[in-house]
Amino acid sequence: MNYATILVEDNGPIQTITLNRPERRNAMTPEMQGELIVALEKARSDDCRVVVIRGAGAAFCSGLDLSELQSMSTKNVADHRLDTHRIATLFRTLYEFPKPTIAAVHGAAIAGGTGLAVISDFTFAVPEAKFGYTEVRIGFVPALVSAFLALQIGDKRSRDLLLSGRLFDAQEAYRLGLVNEVVAAEDLQARVQAQAEVLLANSPSSLSATKWLLAEQNKSWLDAAIAQAMDTNTQARKTPDFQEGIAAFLEKRKPVWTQS
Repeated sequence: MNYATILVEDNGPIQTITLNRPERRNAMTPEMQGELIVALEKARSDDCRVVVIRGAGAAFCSGLDLSELQSMSTKNVADHRLDTHRIATLFRTLYEFPKPTIAAVHGAAIAGGTGLAVISDFTFAVPEAKFGYTEVRIGFVPALVSAFLALQIGDKRSRDLLLSGRLFDAQEAYRLGLVNEVVAAEDLQARVQAQAEVLLANSPSSLSATKWLLAEQNKSWLDAAIAQAMDTNTQARKTPDFQEGIAAFLEKRKPVWTQS
């Protein structure tokens, strides 16, 4: 397939999906989200046995594209619901993907970019990488990422990251269990390749069955959590704080929040 926002490369049994909007720090658009879903679904039946996700240029993924923020105020409820469903589908597709996935993170992986990086089975990050669930800083609700984050690091630490909206570095991500290893930039590609080779030495059917089992054990909880997250996300996008947060961000000023 010809993709506009990603590159898909096959190197024998290893497939690499590269977010390919370097001029926009690989910021997400609906088109990119849709192409990632298509690429992952296609990789299910391809001959590849490991999928690597990386970003072109200086960042892994800097979050939602500015153009999408600018259009938010003109969207109706159905539009917001469609956006939310597409993001949920992307994260769920990655989480339940039957083959091992590896995220190679350099530079920024913010908001949805953090989700994409840490939902992967293995996450390797350079020391300079930055992460953050920054949604609350601009009037969003980190609804969909919250479900996966709570599974990974528990309630208390999830509250810290989601309610503060603060940025954190690769070493803290490692301590929290969101990153498997912090790797020097010049060694990142070799470390990803070495991990892929470890996985390739294992039984493909056993890996798939193990991944299915891990996902299935959390399925009922995740079904409910994502459904609730989608409703919360859609409702939050109708609030005055949502409108104010977007306006303040675009106007490069401090937001003036309503009292609740």
